[in-house]
Amino acid sequence: MAEGATGSVSAERFGLGVVVGKFLPPHRGHRFLIETALSRCERLVVIVCGKPVDPIPPELRAGWLREMVPTAEIMLIDDRYDENDTRVWAENTLLWLGRAPDVVFTSEEYGERYAGMMGARHVMVDHARLTVPCSGTAVRSDPFAMWDFIDPPLKEWFAKRVVILGAESTGTTTLATDLAEALDTAWVAEYGREYSALKQARGDSTWHSAEFLEIAREQTRRENAAAREANRILICDTNAFATVLWHRRYMNTHLPELEEFAAGGRADLYILTGDEIPFVQDGLRDGEHLRHEMHRWFADALAAQPVPWFLVRGERQSRVAEVIAKMKGLWPRWRH
Repeated sequence: MAEGATGSVSAERFGLGVVVGKFLPPHRGHRFLIETALSRCERLVVIVCGKPVDPIPPELRAGWLREMVPTAEIMLIDDRYDENDTRVWAENTLLWLGRAPDVVFTSEEYGERYAGMMGARHVMVDHARLTVPCSGTAVRSDPFAMWDFIDPPLKEWFAKRVVILGAESTGTTTLATDLAEALDTAWVAEYGREYSALKQARGDSTWHSAEFLEIAREQTRRENAAAREANRILICDTNAFATVLWHRRYMNTHLPELEEFAAGGRADLYILTGDEIPFVQDGLRDGEHLRHEMHRWFADALAAQPVPWFLVRGERQSRVAEVIAKMKGLWPRWRH
């Protein structure tokens, strides 16, 4: 029995409830549905239907839901069934749960028939999408437009990552902070610089390969955390890709484990800062004699990888304007 849209339903409590869907991806409309069900059930099972070919891995979506609604039980199933065969879904739900649910919560027309085939009640929640005007299709097609309807785990996934790279004293941090301010978004500082300062304070001047892998991992962890707070674009002052080159500079060798880790990193646009500006010593820098050679290393490495990149030169404000113009060209739906 359907009870109508949330806001007019009775306050009846149920034992076992179920919510089923693809959650591709899970957004705040889904969270509203699940939280409504949680408020009415002693136990709620959320069944996530996933296929290996889905554009977002099913395991990732299930993990996001566990974070978004931690008191619900999340069950991931291999979706090999005809989505229009309600009877097959009802029969399999009974097997997955080990019993018939007392209630099914949906926002879809199929909910009444699906619940009825299991002898369960049906509660329709926000069928007209008035409370949370969002859909998985809308999020996938234009996540920037739906930014206010997605939670931090999805922002980490959908945020475009703009990475600023360059040799010493070429303005990477200045450009990163200027861009973050201009775009009203988050930025990630260079962890390697912080690490180097602590190392110098200890009087330790000897580098080891393992330190570069540690730096790359911590830089990436901080990057992923900051992406959750980003306003559509995340600005990164370096990343693990650059750490590979710094390892080469200090150790004069390759570290396959570091290179493998960096290859799994995420970047949507690389910006290489020009080496035409004067070198400024800040107490940590030690590579003035190698600066132009390092710049060439960065240019060669960027040219050999698939992510779009370009070189910026000139004064401070023109660099910012050039990067923003480039982003608008790459991502036409981005609204700045």
